[in-house]
Amino acid sequence: MAGVLNGFAVIAVVIAVGYVIGRRGYLGENGREVLTKLAFHVATPALLFTTLAKADLSVILSPRLLVTALSTAAAAGVFIAVGVARRWGVGRTTIGALCSSYVNSGNLGIPIAVYVLGDASLVAPVLLFQQIVVTPIAMTVLDLSETGEKQSLWRRLVTPLRNPIAVGALAGVTVAATGWTVPGPVFNPVDLIGKMSVPVVLLAYGISLCGSSLPGGRGSDRVPVLLSVALKSAGQPAVAWALAAGVFGLHGASLLDVVVTSALPAAQNLFTYASRYGVAEKMARESILLSTLASVPALVVVAALLG
Repeated sequence: MAGVLNGFAVIAVVIAVGYVIGRRGYLGENGREVLTKLAFHVATPALLFTTLAKADLSVILSPRLLVTALSTAAAAGVFIAVGVARRWGVGRTTIGALCSSYVNSGNLGIPIAVYVLGDASLVAPVLLFQQIVVTPIAMTVLDLSETGEKQSLWRRLVTPLRNPIAVGALAGVTVAATGWTVPGPVFNPVDLIGKMSVPVVLLAYGISLCGSSLPGGRGSDRVPVLLSVALKSAGQPAVAWALAAGVFGLHGASLLDVVVTSALPAAQNLFTYASRYGVAEKMARESILLSTLASVPALVVVAALLG
């Protein structure tokens, strides 16, 4: 319980600081845009590189990853199916699918893994899966949908290599896979830059809350917001529990691990992606906020039932 509350408290304080910055206008009219670009083009790619370069890629073959992959695909798939049926558009549907399935495995998942599960490495499978597989795919879809012009097959194939988020993740995986040790004079500055990512993302998110209406209210975003929050807070954990217990035979601590990580709220960096591509920003902001609020009782219930 203390781990859950501690993780949320840290995030809430930094977001509150961002809100005050926005209200006071300390960074000017374009402060949020500058922070968003800094996070997307510089800090987050650096964080992904340094995190994955030191990661143990053997966790990719664990049952936990299979549960994570399947529950992620299930939650995202439901949103995509509804988005296609309701004609929400490629960009909006992509962001909504991410909000329905992409968990906050970094700045919230790690402290919860430490205080609730007792081991920070238990969040590694979902962290690696999202950074290696989900993020490059989503960024490629958003890149291809951003332009209306017809592109050659070659240009489509190299689209991930033009995206800084995907490049940072792929470069980190390459270093980990080859076993190469990055020299300190190169790694340390990149690591320092990467440490800006989480606070910058949270500050930008806090600034975006200035002047915003209550989440989940009337408007065109109400249905996709409520759908994404329901899938993230209840649908994905339920699917993860069913798969882990019924298909893979996990029980005890292993079952608790996968269900807790799947019950984490949508990650704040999804708002950075939405802002970068100028699509579904309001929906992403409201989905993240509501799923974060809903995840508190969800995590408490999971811990009480399976802990």
